[in-house]
Amino acid sequence: MADGTAETSGRRHGVLFDVDGTLVDSNYQHTLAWWQAFRRFGHDVPMAEIHRAIGMGGDKLVAHLLGEDRDADQDAELDATHGAVFSTYWPGLRSFEGAADLVRRCADDGLTVVLASSASQQELGVLRRIIGADEAISAATSSSDAENSKPSPDILRAALDAGGLDAADAVFVGDSVWDVRAASDLKIPTIGLASGGTSEAELRDAGAVEVYKDIRALLDAFDDGALHRLATS
Repeated sequence: MADGTAETSGRRHGVLFDVDGTLVDSNYQHTLAWWQAFRRFGHDVPMAEIHRAIGMGGDKLVAHLLGEDRDADQDAELDATHGAVFSTYWPGLRSFEGAADLVRRCADDGLTVVLASSASQQELGVLRRIIGADEAISAATSSSDAENSKPSPDILRAALDAGGLDAADAVFVGDSVWDVRAASDLKIPTIGLASGGTSEAELRDAGAVEVYKDIRALLDAFDDGALHRLATS
């Protein structure tokens, strides 16, 4: 394996990965967990609307779906209830086919690999075990690393810092329009994956520079894509 860094004139190049819906097939479990949390507090929010908001941080998602006239005192309890329900799905979660291969391919090509996750530390540990490529991951973030959640770019700033990277030397891989918007704020190009349930058209409209059906399609096109160009630049 390479030493984990691609460098030109001392500059390190790297890839930031969103986790839920990108490396791990968990967006629909998050949708169901939020639906159940809302129902427990008397809010009947259609699942389709919840799914379209997945990728936002919990605080932003609640405000987005319930509006400014909601009882904001419930926000923390809603988020905690979502987390508790989602944890019941952990044993059944699986990574997308090729997730570990993609992470290792990036590291083998000399890219610093950073997981840009807003999950709790405990949840992040579960997700890393599901991915199964820890030896290729240089750093990872959790919810405690960012004051503001996506679509704010704070978690990506934290991921850059964790990997010792500059925005100009990184590519982000994500699955939601919120991922693309957060990265765009830092001028980080995003590779979009439609595996989280967001369409190619929506990801491209948000500004993704490349979009693939899933990780396997990205791997098949790796030598012609942005990740390979970054590793060899």
